[in-house]
Amino acid sequence: MKKACLILAIAGLLSCCATLEKYKNLSSNATAEDKFKACALSEAQAKLKNGTLFTKNITATKDEIVNTCLKKMALQAAGIDSEAENIATNIINSLRAAQ
Repeated sequence: MKKACLILAIAGLLSCCATLEKYKNLSSNATAEDKFKACALSEAQAKLKNGTLFTKNITATKDEIVNTCLKKMALQAAGIDSEAENIATNIINSLRAAQ
């Protein structure tokens, strides 16, 4: 019985990984939903890697990931890449230094 449960658990994990893997390499004509899923996966993995995925409650972390991805997707749809935030930060820092 334990072997069967272990095999089912491993199969489930592998299936989940295969499902998530498709979001890592999206085509340019991917749906908005697929792009959002890819972004959410990327953000969650980045939070896991830097140790912040489980520091807040799940609702706060979810809201943060959703807001980040929606912002990124809106910027991309407007033709502005993620470098826009760096440009704005540099402008603000330059103006602060000029005072």
